[in-house]
Amino acid sequence: MSHDDKPVVLILSGHDPSGGAGLLADAEAVRGCGGWAVTVPTALTVQSTQDVESVSPCTGEFVRRAARHLCDDFTIAAIKVGLIPNIDVLNAVIDIAKACPGVPLIVDPVMSSGGGTDLSTPHLVGTLRERLLPLVDILTPNRGELARIAARPGEGEVAQVVEIMSLGCAAVLLTGTDPLEGEAASSLVVHTLHTPDLNRQWQWPRLSAQYHGSGCTLAAALAARLAAGEGLAGACTQAQRYTWDTLDHGFMLGRGQRLPDRLWRAPDFDATLE
Repeated sequence: MSHDDKPVVLILSGHDPSGGAGLLADAEAVRGCGGWAVTVPTALTVQSTQDVESVSPCTGEFVRRAARHLCDDFTIAAIKVGLIPNIDVLNAVIDIAKACPGVPLIVDPVMSSGGGTDLSTPHLVGTLRERLLPLVDILTPNRGELARIAARPGEGEVAQVVEIMSLGCAAVLLTGTDPLEGEAASSLVVHTLHTPDLNRQWQWPRLSAQYHGSGCTLAAALAARLAAGEGLAGACTQAQRYTWDTLDHGFMLGRGQRLPDRLWRAPDFDATLE
């Protein structure tokens, strides 16, 4: 790949002013994994590294118009979707995905903030199941998000994945970073890829800190590697390796969760240079 030939990823996500998650995180991860991000905000938020105070949705028409102009200018190689704040924006995301047939669609189903604030509704989840999932190439939920999307949340995780894939979702990368309520955290984090033809697991040493934006980082990195032409299993491996490294090199700048350093491999600025 030449220096001026980067796979372009269209990001549809909320703006997190702390830089930990959302559009800024996605753009950094895409660039860190060899791609170029073009971004359309789905919502503006008031939040910090501690929690989300408020979400102000953009209009569906704005999201459509902004995405259309970018699609007219760039060759989009993948689409990554994060926060969908309401039905209006969800309908816009569906329209954009349908206007880009053959372009991998990666959806990170953001249901709540790291601080626990609920960011979705049952009605929104129902429409997502019926109209967006059939377009999705890979969904990247954590275990809690998987249970909320599944119609029968009381069943086991494999049954929930099978049910979601029966709606047309092509693959699920189930992340095991967040223990379920009442469950102790293990020393290893297990991520599982489910497809009709392949099930594969990865294990990563659990880091001791809490991080703001790890899910965004993983999904955006995966989108970048798929945009670059990697196969699904290879792209999942590369995205997980990149994400773990960003967390391991993360830092505490705010008063809440730590922030992944998605550019940790970039050289530090040397103030002694003249």
